[in-house]
Amino acid sequence: MTRTRALTEFGPLGAFFVTNLIFGIMPATAVLVGLTVVAVIYAWRVERRVPIMPLIGAIMVSAFGGLTLILDDTFFLKIKPSVVSLLFAAALGFGLLTGKNLLKVAFGEFIELDARGWRNLTIYWMCVFCVVAAANEIAWRSLSTDAWVTFKTFGLTGISVIAAIGAAPLMKAAQRTSED
Repeated sequence: MTRTRALTEFGPLGAFFVTNLIFGIMPATAVLVGLTVVAVIYAWRVERRVPIMPLIGAIMVSAFGGLTLILDDTFFLKIKPSVVSLLFAAALGFGLLTGKNLLKVAFGEFIELDARGWRNLTIYWMCVFCVVAAANEIAWRSLSTDAWVTFKTFGLTGISVIAAIGAAPLMKAAQRTSED
């Protein structure tokens, strides 16, 4: 991962965490929304393209964060990871059902897998997204807001990192050989 990508993906989340510690959830939400939009613009200026996942993330953060700020209700921010994860799982599932593997569409230029590998990887990520949604639901319903912010920052990020590492053997087993 390049420094630019790391900064644009994790910078707003880190600033959200620190701002919450110092000023509370509403200022932290405003910082998260603002820096997420700035990060996408910065990525576009540096890379001359906006990767689809950060763009979708920025739209969702802006929508749920905006509702949180406008309605002065943390509910919207807290459910965002669940809603987004379930939407991703559903989109991947819909893609499989319609014969359009969305992971392959999104990442096929970076990863070479056979058809079975793409299918297995898609099912794997569908399951990961469902686990993330379930973990977030348990966390926001049972933790204080400050504890949830810590969970969102480190717990959900940790789940994603572990899931990405866990996907490596699956992808290695399904890589196309040069004889294919």
